[in-house]
Amino acid sequence: MDKTVLISGGSGFLGINMVRHLLGQGGMKVRVLDIADFDYPEADRIGFIKGDIRDRETVARAMEGVQWVIHTAAALPLYKPADIFSTEVEGTRILLEAAHTAAVERLVHISSTAVYGIPDHHPLLEDDKLDGVGPYGQAKIDAEAACHEYREKGMCVPILRPKSFIGPERLGVFALLYDWAQDGRNFPMIGSGNNRYQLLDVADLCDAIWLCLTLDAEIVNDTFNIGAREFTTMREDYQAVLDEAGFGRRIIGFPARPVILALRILEALHLSPLYKWVYETACEDSFVSIEKAERVLGYNPRFSNKDALVRNYKWYMANLDKFRDSSGVSHRVPWKQGILGLIKHFF
Repeated sequence: MDKTVLISGGSGFLGINMVRHLLGQGGMKVRVLDIADFDYPEADRIGFIKGDIRDRETVARAMEGVQWVIHTAAALPLYKPADIFSTEVEGTRILLEAAHTAAVERLVHISSTAVYGIPDHHPLLEDDKLDGVGPYGQAKIDAEAACHEYREKGMCVPILRPKSFIGPERLGVFALLYDWAQDGRNFPMIGSGNNRYQLLDVADLCDAIWLCLTLDAEIVNDTFNIGAREFTTMREDYQAVLDEAGFGRRIIGFPARPVILALRILEALHLSPLYKWVYETACEDSFVSIEKAERVLGYNPRFSNKDALVRNYKWYMANLDKFRDSSGVSHRVPWKQGILGLIKHFF
């Protein structure tokens, strides 16, 4: 199979994992478009264009000779609302327009289960009501609407709604758990931890993307939830990381209401890296049905929540020296812990 594949946001966490997945297939010419440098060992095996998906000229140049596009470039909820909407909505429209003009065969759009907001039932199905919470959730809904417009123009635009995904190269908020685990600390949880919160290994997401690229267009030109098949409670799943660390530490639950109130105050004072979507949903059930993806795509996830968390933790420990002193707001670096770094010493 000889295809040229463009990955928007290819320098990010999902992007690099998809680059490696494609290179492993053979016959793939991979091109990355990103505002961040592509500083991975695979740099000499891909084409790289440094630029913003909101820049029409850059996107048009990146699209030349491309058959498939994987749209992973995205803003994070921590960004300013204007940046979220311009990246998620305007950037997606520009990418779709360029792909349509270039007669690209298909464009796989990576959305999010954030489009469902805070629902009143589980599991969530693809045809459930969309109710984005905050700028991030609404922008994801608007970006999907743009994809539907281009489907109407004859494009094949599969939409994937993944749960929070983890794996090699993932840091961000999960680095809090891994840091506390490797430091021999107990780990606090908002609420009892008995809620079910589905995750996803990035390798399984890459498999789903590959299916959307290679199966018949009539089959994949649809919307699919993607998540782990096997997951238990947050307490049980996250305990697997502490067990792997080997210090005999435990997950400790705290009453949700006062913790959430405290985190609201700390966020307002810029003393905590956790944002509203994280701490106000962490004690709630959150899982989707993957039955449609299993039935239509043949999606067959290999990793449970526990498998994915432990696999990510092992990568974290093996690479800790590379990012020990770094921090930021992307998934590629640990988030600065703020006052939580001091609280850690009491656990």
